[in-house]
Amino acid sequence: QVQLVESGGGLVQPGGSLRLSCAASVFTFSTYAMSWYRQAPGKERELVARISSVGARTNYADSVKGRFTISRVNSKNTLYLQMNSLKPEDTGVYYCNARREVDYWGQGTQVTVSS
Repeated sequence: QVQLVESGGGLVQPGGSLRLSCAASVFTFSTYAMSWYRQAPGKERELVARISSVGARTNYADSVKGRFTISRVNSKNTLYLQMNSLKPEDTGVYYCNARREVDYWGQGTQVTVSS
């Protein structure tokens, strides 16, 4: 069983930055591909960024390329999402996902971009 706990969300003005963290309680964290998803009110959950198990490959949604950076520190069982130049359309609940044969999800952390 994998438990994921997100943190770092909050209210930020447009153009600001936030750093999300996801702490994983699993011994074999380095064997999981990890992702960040988000869900805006009234919309479906969408993939924001993905990183391979050892961090060699990353993928981003077109809407966040050049502004967001996904990273991981396997020795700390932690996933990160650095979000810069935030826009109101980045508002939503951000979820951490771990995948290895099955999907595991965190409870989500709210990000609100508003002036």
